[in-house]
Amino acid sequence: MPDLTFTGIGSGLQVSEIVNAIVGAETAPFVSRTNKQQAEFTTDISAVGALKSALESLTTSIESLSDIDNYQQRRANGADDFVNLNANKNAQIGNYSVKVDALAQAHKLMSDAIGATEVVGEGTLNIAVGAGSFDIAVSATDTLSDIRNAINDSVDNDSVIATIVTDDAGQHLIMTSKETGVANKITTTVTDVSDGDNIDNLGLSRLAYDVSDPDPLLHITNLSEITEALDAKITIDGTLVVTNSTNEFKDVIDGVDITAKKSHDVEDDISKISFTANNGNIQSGLEGFVKSYNELQKLSKQLGSAGDGGTGPLAGDSLLRGVMGKLRQELSKGFDTGNGNTLSLSELGVTSDRYGVLSLDTDNLNEFISDDVDGIEQFFVGTDSTVGFAASLKELTSFYTDADGIIQNRIDSRTNQLDRLDDDKIAFSRRMEALETRLFAQYNAMDLLVAQLNSTSSYVQTQLDNMPGVVRKDN
Repeated sequence: MPDLTFTGIGSGLQVSEIVNAIVGAETAPFVSRTNKQQAEFTTDISAVGALKSALESLTTSIESLSDIDNYQQRRANGADDFVNLNANKNAQIGNYSVKVDALAQAHKLMSDAIGATEVVGEGTLNIAVGAGSFDIAVSATDTLSDIRNAINDSVDNDSVIATIVTDDAGQHLIMTSKETGVANKITTTVTDVSDGDNIDNLGLSRLAYDVSDPDPLLHITNLSEITEALDAKITIDGTLVVTNSTNEFKDVIDGVDITAKKSHDVEDDISKISFTANNGNIQSGLEGFVKSYNELQKLSKQLGSAGDGGTGPLAGDSLLRGVMGKLRQELSKGFDTGNGNTLSLSELGVTSDRYGVLSLDTDNLNEFISDDVDGIEQFFVGTDSTVGFAASLKELTSFYTDADGIIQNRIDSRTNQLDRLDDDKIAFSRRMEALETRLFAQYNAMDLLVAQLNSTSSYVQTQLDNMPGVVRKDN
C-alpha cells in the first residue's frame, strides 16, 4: 500500500496552506514579469509583421510601372463577328479595312464503303502531308478498322487523324489533316501486294489518292475529297490580299495579329479596324500605388500613435520613424527623364495633404502623358545607366522586407526571446517543484518533532500526577 501522509497533525499547523503561500509568493512576480514580456514580444512581432506586409504591398503596387513592356501599348478597335484583333506596342496608330474572303480548311478524304469484316488487301499504305510522310504495313487479314488503328497508333504520324463512319452501305475510312491549309493536303499512295495494281481501285489501292501531278488525267482519286484543303484569305484596304495556312495572320500589319473568324458575304459590311495609343497602365499603376501608400500611412499612424487615444505598439520606435521618413524623401525625389530633365511624382499629379495622405490629379497626369509619355516611362523604368523610381522604391523597401532585412531580423530576434521565455518558464517550474518538495520535507520534520515533544510532555505530566504526596489543585 502507498504511504499516506497527513501534514500538520502533530503541530496543528496548516502546513499545505503555508507551503502553497510561500511557493505562490515566489511564483507570482515571475509569472507577472514573463507574461508581460511575452505580450510585449508577441505584440511587437505582430506590429512589425503588419508593417512588413504593408511595405511589400506598396512594392507590389508599383511593379507594373517598372516593366517597360507595359508602356505605350496599342488599343485595337473593331473586332467583330468576322475578325479578332491583337496589337502590341509596335503597331502604328491608324485605320484599316479588312475583308475575310475565305477561312482555312483542313483536308478530309473518305473511302468507298467496305464491309466491316472484309479484308482490304495486303501491301503498304504511304500517307504524305506537307513535307512529311509515313508508311502503314497492311497484312492480308487487316480490315478497315485495323488500318484505322495502325494510322492513329503510328509513332511517325503527327499529321493525320483516321476514323470510321458506318452507313447503310458499309464502313468508310475518313482521314483528316490535323493542320489547315493547302500545304497540308493529304496524299495516299499504295504498294498493293494483293493484286499488284496500285491504282485499279481494287484491294489496297481503294485507299489511293494522289492529285499532285499537273496533268489531271494522271490524278488518282480512289478516295473522295469531302473537304478541300484551303488557305485563309483576307483583303486589307481593298487591295492587299494575304493568304495563310491558318486563320491567324501574325504581324500582317506591324505589331498586329488578325484572326479570321467568318467569311464576309456580299451583303456584309467590311470590318473597320483601328489602333490607338493605350497608356492606361500609367494611371492604373499610380492609382494602385497611391492606394497602397495611404494604407501604409494609416497603419503607421496606428502603430506609432501616442496620446489620450492610446499608445500604439511602435510609438517612438526608430524602425517605424526611419522607414516612413525615408519613404517621404523617396516620394519627393526627382528622377532623370532624358535630355538633362528630371521629373517627380508631384509633377505627375501625386500630392500629399498635411496628414501625409496622397491623392492623384488624373487631369494633370493625362496632360503630362500627352506631352511626354517617353519621359514618364523613363521616370518609372529608368535606363541601363540610371535607376527609375520603381527600382529605387523597391531597393528601399527591400532593405526592410527581404528575408535577411531589418524587419525579419527583428521578428527572428523576438521569436528567439519568446523561445527563451518558454525555456525560463520550464526551468522556473522545476525550481518551484523542488522548493515545494523541500518545504514539505522541512515542515513535516518539524511537525514530527512537535508531535514527539507533545508526547513526551504528556508522559511527564502523567508521571508527575501519579507521584505519592502530590495533590492536584483544581482551579
